[in-house]
Amino acid sequence: MHKRDLPAVTVTKRCYERCQTGDVRVYDNEIISADKTADGDIVDVVSEKGRYIGSGFYNSASKIRVRIISDNANDRFDDAFFLRRLEYSWQYRRTVMGNDISCCRIIFGEADGFPGLTVDRFNDLLSVQILSLGIEQRRDVILNGLVCLLERDGAKVNGIYLRNDSDVRVLEGMEEEKGWYLRRGDTSPETVITENGIKYYVDVENGQKTGFFLDQKYNRQAAARLAKGRTVLDCCTHTGSFGLNCAAAGAARVTCVDVSASAIEMTRRNAALNDIDIETEKADVFDFLRRRTDAHDRSADLIILDPPAFTKSSKTVGNAKNGYTELNALGMRLLPRGGYLATASCSHFMTPPLFTAMLEDAARSVGVKLRCVERRGAAPDHPVLSGVPQTEYLKFHIYQVI
Repeated sequence: MHKRDLPAVTVTKRCYERCQTGDVRVYDNEIISADKTADGDIVDVVSEKGRYIGSGFYNSASKIRVRIISDNANDRFDDAFFLRRLEYSWQYRRTVMGNDISCCRIIFGEADGFPGLTVDRFNDLLSVQILSLGIEQRRDVILNGLVCLLERDGAKVNGIYLRNDSDVRVLEGMEEEKGWYLRRGDTSPETVITENGIKYYVDVENGQKTGFFLDQKYNRQAAARLAKGRTVLDCCTHTGSFGLNCAAAGAARVTCVDVSASAIEMTRRNAALNDIDIETEKADVFDFLRRRTDAHDRSADLIILDPPAFTKSSKTVGNAKNGYTELNALGMRLLPRGGYLATASCSHFMTPPLFTAMLEDAARSVGVKLRCVERRGAAPDHPVLSGVPQTEYLKFHIYQVI
């Protein structure tokens, strides 16, 4: 039976069983009873029989009522606890990222025991997003501790920029905000990083999410390995990253397509920064691929599809699957036999089995077969935590169309 000092939240049998598999989220409709506690405080989660499940941040304003941060009944949730967690996260990145440690994700939410917290490192800048109240209330301990930890290992931190401009914060009962948490001297929010030998401008103030998508780091290399001598279409290019990797690897011709004018402008800036010659086109990717189809233009023999998430809700997965199917079918139809398709989804609701089934449906719809080259996920600085499906969000598959 529960006899600890922390307030207790009693949950349903279904929640208990799910948490036993490793899940760390307790939803509002799974609460049977809850001791009186303040939002943001740490509570114990227990079964109907009083069995301890774990401890986590409580928030009555959120559909995710408790975010579990520990299943160790001996943990004390003082500053030292969070500093240890930071140490584990940093040492993990040092191990798995090696020489790529200067630009990587240092904290990846639940996978690192910091639910609702993202920290990306871009040289001497940290870009931070906080989407849970429990982390928000402890951000000084966490962020100041992180600076001390990195600088102890010789990693200079000249700025921490908060990208708390997400409507998810409103759902958590917090206000949106954006700005410097730490700024030393005249540190600029724009820096230049090097990834896979390619330089990119990164704007932590105005770029999407935290400023740059680090998760596709090694997937860009995988696509580039196929690019030598090929004609490449990089669709939904964002910053030109896949196209630039392919061009640097010896592609004969690269065209980068995006519906966003600012994305195309950034792609051109990045190409100039690397003295790489590519073509760009501002267009809706569906319209672009349809025009190519109507013109019987099958000159591209490597097509890369990296669209934004088509769904952020389980309720719209069906519509999203239709969108992914159409997009990939367009790409497959444009490829000559023997051409290659590199395709991705960053929506965790589009599960790996569903993504694979969608691609098989798309292939059947246009009368081609797919030979799998490889199936990949996010870079290891975005680790997948067993039992937490949200952490396995990125799918990246490469196929030969035969």
